[in-house]
Formats: sequence, C-alpha cells, structure tokens
Amino acid sequence: MRRGKYPFIIGFLIVPVTLYVTYVVAPYIQAFQLAMTNWRGVSANAKFVGLENFERLLKDDTFWAAVRHHGIILLVMPLVTIIIALFFAFMLNVGGGSRGGELRGIWGSKFYRLVFFFPQLLAVVIVGVIFNRVYAPDDSGLLNGMLGSVGIDPVLFMADKNIALWAMIAVLVWQAIGFYVVLFSAGMASVPREIVEAAMIDGASRFSLFFRVTLPLLWDTLQVAWVYLGIAAFDAFAIVQVLSVDEGGPDNATTVLGMEIYKSAFREYQMGYASAMGVALFFLTLTFAALTLRVTRRETIEM
Repeated sequence: MRRGKYPFIIGFLIVPVTLYVTYVVAPYIQAFQLAMTNWRGVSANAKFVGLENFERLLKDDTFWAAVRHHGIILLVMPLVTIIIALFFAFMLNVGGGSRGGELRGIWGSKFYRLVFFFPQLLAVVIVGVIFNRVYAPDDSGLLNGMLGSVGIDPVLFMADKNIALWAMIAVLVWQAIGFYVVLFSAGMASVPREIVEAAMIDGASRFSLFFRVTLPLLWDTLQVAWVYLGIAAFDAFAIVQVLSVDEGGPDNATTVLGMEIYKSAFREYQMGYASAMGVALFFLTLTFAALTLRVTRRETIEM
C-alpha cells in the first residue's frame, strides 16, 4: 500500500498542477518578461527596454493617483466592513440573549443571514448597474430622491471628485458585508457555548463578552478576512469600470491600477507599460498580505 502511495498522489495532482502552471504561473512569468519590453500587443515585434517602463511609472502622476486611491480603500473598506460584519454576526448569534439557559440570536436571524448574503449572489456588473440608479444625479436616483423629499438639492455622487471615491468605497463595503457576516457567524458558532455561558454567569456584559471572549477566539478568522479584503481593495476594477464617470473620473478621482492597466493595454496598446503596472500591483498586493500576516500574527488560543 505504501509503495503505491506516491504514484497515486502524483497521478492525482499532475493534471491540476499542470493546468495551474500553464494558466496562472506562466502568465505571471510572461508579464514580468513583457514589462521589460515596448510591446504594443499588435505584432510579434517587441524591443527590450530594460527598466524603462518602471522608470516611467515613477514619473506617472496617474499611476500614483491610483496607488493613493488603493491606499485610501485599503484603510477604510476592510475596517468598516469588518466592524459592521462583526456587529451583525454577533447579533445574529447571541444578540437575543439567553432563553431557557441557551444563548440565541435575535428574532429572525436565519432570515437576516439570507438578506445579508444576497449581494454575494449578484455579479459585480449588476451591482454597478444598481448603484448607477442609486447614485443618479436627479430625483430618479434613490438617494437624491430621498434628499429631495426633505428639500436638499441633488448631490452629484459620481461626478464630484471630492465624493466619488467615497461613494465607490460604500458600494464595495455593501457588496462585501454579507460574506463576512456569514464567515464570522460560522466562527462564532464554533466557539464553545460553555465558555460564553460561563462568562455570562460571571456577570460579563455583552460588551465584555464580545471583546474579552468572542473576539480573541475569532482572531484567526479576522486575520484571514483582513487579508482577503485587502486583496479586494487592490482590485476594484469592475466597480470602477461600471460605476465611475469616464472610466476612473472625474479627473482620475476614482481610478485604480486595474483601470489604468486596462486603458494602457487595450486603449493605448502599450502592453509593455501595462505589464509593468501589473508587476507593480502584484508586488503591492504580495507585500500587503505578507505584512498583514506578520503584524497580526499571535499565538492560537486553545479552546
């Protein structure tokens, strides 16, 4: 049995590993190669230019604007999403208090789980179309219709460069919350009831119960959530593509690296320069994930 173990494992993995190397690893390697050329994507001719594309990046104001927007999204979106999702998950699991010696969620918690998760069922493009109507700059928009009913002039959510990025972040938070409510709910459900009930018998308030018992036991789940949300913050291309004015406008107020890569590659036919931006995005994402895992690392609490 042992003699046949390794051939079986190799035979089982050879197809998925080959597909992964072919369609994931190889394109990454090719992107590094193209970043060193001036290839335009319309012919086989590509001149090696070394680090010229990366030097150009350092002088590109639009590139730095996109990086700055990623930084703002990275600071705001994960934090707001996790705080709201933790609150809802806590309420859905133990918000109803203790009845019959058993902790329960608020009334209708199963229904609310479905409601919170619903945005995850929608394609990103559909989410963008929905919020195009929510943010419409006249009374036909949901938000401006509500503001108009109380005598407030319409707000140009996506046309005002001081507001547009924050409106985009609100959409990203709305879309993400449902998944993390379910994720945190699953984590809270795995916390031994005896620990929670013992804390309540000792007189712990819900505030203390959350911060002294539930949160420490959910730390590994929070760490994973923060990394996933950070990676999502470095994406955001689809929402910007569908929702923003003039693809990253107004005046590049909502542009992100994915959008600039798209425009450089498929509008300006500068595949080499787009690949250089892709490489920069790859290292930014990798650095964020590594730093987050390092900074948030702590000893696992045994239950």
